[in-house]
Amino acid sequence: MKTTNSIIDEYLLHLRSRGFPCIAAQAAVARNHVRCLVTSDMESAQDDRRILKFLHSFVDDYRKAETPYHSAAVIFRTPEIRDEWMFDRLLWTRLNALADLDHQMYAHDPRVDDDPESSRFSFSLKEEAFFIIGLHPASRRKARVFPYPTLVFNPHQEFEKLRKANRYETMKRAVRKRDMTYSGSVNPMLGDFGNASETRQYSGIHYKSDWKCPLRKKS
Repeated sequence: MKTTNSIIDEYLLHLRSRGFPCIAAQAAVARNHVRCLVTSDMESAQDDRRILKFLHSFVDDYRKAETPYHSAAVIFRTPEIRDEWMFDRLLWTRLNALADLDHQMYAHDPRVDDDPESSRFSFSLKEEAFFIIGLHPASRRKARVFPYPTLVFNPHQEFEKLRKANRYETMKRAVRKRDMTYSGSVNPMLGDFGNASETRQYSGIHYKSDWKCPLRKKS
C-alpha cells in the first residue's frame, strides 16, 4: 500500500504535468497553496467528519490568505472505480453527506444560490462556496484521470475576483486552448457561472439535457 505522502506527491505531479490545462491549479501548486487529505473509502461515511474538519480548516486558512489560487483535494484510497457512473454516484453521495453535516452548523454561502438547479448555485461548506472537480481513473477527460477517486474543492470567490479584475476571460481562453491540446477537445460540459448550473461540471460526465442534480436542497 502506498504511503499518504507518496499519494499526495502523485497528485501534485499530476497537476504539474506538462500541458495540464488548468493554469490556476498549476499556480496553486507553485505557491504551495494545495492542501490534500488522503482518506480511506469513498463508499463509506466513516471519514465524513474528518473530511469536513479538513475542509473547514482549509476555509479558515484560505480566508486569511493574501495571495490567490488555492484548492483542497480529498483523495480516497478505495474503491477501484470501474466506470464514470460509479464515480458519479459516489461523488453525489459524499457531497450530500458533507453538506448535511455542514448544514448542522452553517448556512449556505449567501453570495450564491442554494438550489442545485439554479445557474447561480455553488456547493457550500462553512458558508464558503466551492466549485468541485472530480478525478478518477475511468474518466474520459485526460485532465481528470487520476489513479484514486478524488474530490477537488476550489473556492468560488477566486473566480469572482478574476472576473472583477478582468482576468477571467483571458484565463478561460487559455485553459480551453490548453485542454484542446492536452485532451484533444474542450470539455463539452464546460460552462460559465450564471448560464447553467455548475453541478453539471463536477463529475466530468456528459449528462443529457434532462439530467437532475442529486444534491439535496437545504432550505
